[in-house]
Amino acid sequence: MNQTPYISTVDAEPLHRYQQGGYHPITLGESLKAGREDTYVAIKIPVAETEYDGDTRERQTLKELASHHPHPKHTVHMLDDFDLKGPNGSHKCLVYELLGPNVPDIIDAKFPDGRLPGKLAKIIAKQSLIGLDGLHQRKIGHGDLHTRNLAFTMPYTDDLAEDRFIGMLGKPEIGYVQRRDGKCLEAGVPEYIVRPASYRNHSWNLAQNAKIIDFGESFSLTAVPETLHTPLSVRAPEVIFQDHIDYRVDLWSMGCMLFELFAGQPPFDTFLITSPILVGQMREMATDELPERWQDKWNTMKMGDVMATESTGHNLQEWLEEVYFDGPLSPDLTREDIIVTTP
Repeated sequence: MNQTPYISTVDAEPLHRYQQGGYHPITLGESLKAGREDTYVAIKIPVAETEYDGDTRERQTLKELASHHPHPKHTVHMLDDFDLKGPNGSHKCLVYELLGPNVPDIIDAKFPDGRLPGKLAKIIAKQSLIGLDGLHQRKIGHGDLHTRNLAFTMPYTDDLAEDRFIGMLGKPEIGYVQRRDGKCLEAGVPEYIVRPASYRNHSWNLAQNAKIIDFGESFSLTAVPETLHTPLSVRAPEVIFQDHIDYRVDLWSMGCMLFELFAGQPPFDTFLITSPILVGQMREMATDELPERWQDKWNTMKMGDVMATESTGHNLQEWLEEVYFDGPLSPDLTREDIIVTTP
């Protein structure tokens, strides 16, 4: 593997992506779109387009959602969009409402046992379902549902002075970029990069709403992609088996996400997972047979893969009860709350 020619003391993003058709170099304090919004916002600057090919799926979806009044609940609001020309190409920028940490960040910062309290998990689960229902009522698929794409709203920032706002997030940590050979940086490579802000030291109000974010894999009923790049551990079987997909593939990912919200870990392995291993785990947990139309692909998929055939010794109900009721902490859910039912 070729070593990137650039180095920095901050490991924030792959520096080799600062090239034609890649990232846009930006500096702290820079003004975009000839000015600034009248409130704090988040701006997403995608990789540059080498040729104009119309709006991205994300931009199309968010424009569609922005056209509805009221805006669907518990999904991020796009406030504006604009084109930005830079040294690496033209970027179609999206302006979002400012949101805070995602669910895993909150768990890492505040819950050392690795799991949300049951009551909070219930609230987030309900808000997630409301958000997804709002999308599906409009026949829009999100395509990338997982806990990192659930973020909390930011409290009380509109009236904050800039110095107080920066103080809340912490002083930006800068890492200057250098070439390994000591030569000057090429055009399009930033002078420095900035480590993402952390919420670990901030007193976070968990009464805030959770919203679905990141619509990069989203699609409409009339523009369904051939496949999706949802993380493998929460990927719907229809995607794995390259079957016809529609917005309802989100239901599988939502189920996996809800499981993780309550159990503190996803229902399927994430470490060194492969499609055959994942499908094998799905089959162990499912009560119905693999559809006949997938059988040939399943047989091909298994070739060359060593499949675990022994039972884990626990069914889903037993596993959930062990997680919630066999530990040292007092459970804040009842056994009725986590009962597993089959149709």
